[in-house]
Amino acid sequence: MSSATRVLLLDLLVERSEFGHGGNQEVVQPLAKNGDVDVFLLTPQMQSNESGKKAASDGLFFLKKGDVPDWNEEYGFWESCEVSMGENISRFYRIALPVGLDDSGMADWLEALGVDAVVCSGSRRNVTMWEGWMDGAASLMRVSSNSGTPTLGICFGHQLLCKSLGSEVTRAEKMSSGIWDMQLNSEGMSDVLFKSRGGTMGPAVVYSHQDHVITVPDNCILLGSASHNEVTAVRVIGPKGTKLPAWGVQFHPEAAKHRIERAFEWGHISEEEMASFQREHDGAGVLEAFANVVLGLRP
Repeated sequence: MSSATRVLLLDLLVERSEFGHGGNQEVVQPLAKNGDVDVFLLTPQMQSNESGKKAASDGLFFLKKGDVPDWNEEYGFWESCEVSMGENISRFYRIALPVGLDDSGMADWLEALGVDAVVCSGSRRNVTMWEGWMDGAASLMRVSSNSGTPTLGICFGHQLLCKSLGSEVTRAEKMSSGIWDMQLNSEGMSDVLFKSRGGTMGPAVVYSHQDHVITVPDNCILLGSASHNEVTAVRVIGPKGTKLPAWGVQFHPEAAKHRIERAFEWGHISEEEMASFQREHDGAGVLEAFANVVLGLRP
């Protein structure tokens, strides 16, 4: 196996380049401080069923253009690319998510990949409007979060993780877009993802969602809430109450200010949304804390 850190990333905002590939880079950047990173990108919402079957039988199956018949051409397809991050390189590869596997088979597939972390991005899709490909993605998040593999669900990823573990997710009448302060509870104040902040006030972070997780899974603990969103951050716990390195966060820590500004320039967000995102926020600090967990657990 390569000495590079390995990340498996559900790339569900791929058609919006600044929040898709750009957001992925913000997630990976703090991991690259320790060396090169290999990122395996999953786009199950666009892949063919045949490619999913090949992944289930063969393991690591690299995608070509013909394997993604539902690709959104707002963003051009590429099989792989390299991005310089300081003195190190992050290599991005598109691979298929297996289809037709139960949780045991998904666990075997994940173990064979030998990844150091699993991340699920936000999406323009909705957990409350379930699509077939979400079954495999939910299985992956459920298996990963319970395996001890560092796992982070962002926005849709948070909802998918919680849903896969038994939460109820509902849809509000309108979008919630803006920057809100998180209120941490006692668990959140001591949690590695937020404890560097001190006090009960969590980070000011970016939200853009309409679905809401409204119940905490039995095998999770609540870490914090926002005024408009009760279940804002959760952490997965093991069967004996052990805290596992797996989190769901309703906000977008990857939404760096320069990404937001470019997304507005390209027409991917409205003027109203742009105005709501003008406060400074500390998503980068959350990603840095997650990266430290990942790097600290590497062999």
